[in-house]
Amino acid sequence: MYSSLFHVYRNIPLGRETLMQSMYFCKLLDLGLTVYIPESKQFLMYFDHDAIQVDLDSSYLASPKTAAARVRELAGKEGIRVHFYRPKQYTAKAFPDILPDFDFMTCPRSISDLSSKIGLGFIGQKVRRIINSARFPVLMPSPVFKQWKSLVVLFGGSDNALTALRFGLWISKKAGLPLKVLTHLEQDETDYRERMAKAGIENQMGADALDWEMLNGGSFEESLYAIPHDSLVLMGAYGRRRVRKALFGSKLEKAQSVLCNNLLLTGPAAALQPA
Repeated sequence: MYSSLFHVYRNIPLGRETLMQSMYFCKLLDLGLTVYIPESKQFLMYFDHDAIQVDLDSSYLASPKTAAARVRELAGKEGIRVHFYRPKQYTAKAFPDILPDFDFMTCPRSISDLSSKIGLGFIGQKVRRIINSARFPVLMPSPVFKQWKSLVVLFGGSDNALTALRFGLWISKKAGLPLKVLTHLEQDETDYRERMAKAGIENQMGADALDWEMLNGGSFEESLYAIPHDSLVLMGAYGRRRVRKALFGSKLEKAQSVLCNNLLLTGPAAALQPA
């Protein structure tokens, strides 16, 4: 069904941790790994309605002579299929074009932004744009490699939250891992159930019951404590409102600043492709 995850390699210890996370994701879901070893600090990604210039810091260009060998070594140990992405087109000499013809992407939250801002719990603006435009989910890894043993979908009732849930159900079946849905109640419980029923999620599951916990009272951050530390967390990046900046920055920014879990984020263009 899905074939490849795209990863921009950073040849330093922190980059190794991120690569190990991508490899773990690929191994559980039987995906191929597409690795791009950047030759410059910028590249362009072309989506249906946006062209995004991605800016990297100088650490992404560290030790270029050893980068490919280190990737192959790690991939060989994990039994992962790895393909090195080599741009065929250049908008300018220092701007290779990346055509996003893959199914998932690993995207550290720090791309294009200062690490000091990231430490305060913000997601980089270019990362936001990638999530907004991508037809695939974006894996936002924890800083240190961490295996996940279950899935948790944060469901707030939006279309993108439903997409995140569909991906969660697919991953749960593919990897054989338990899935739980967590909702922080901000309206009547029946509204969420009606939204789920309209989407036909329960019919798709057949006889399997959906493990759904609804939390009433307390802040959204307090509700996040119910998420196990070793879960992959899935959520939609944009909700129901029209002001995208505001709604992107509310629940998602709070979740990623409080949780140490790996996150899989679905934007408005992401869709579960038919088998």
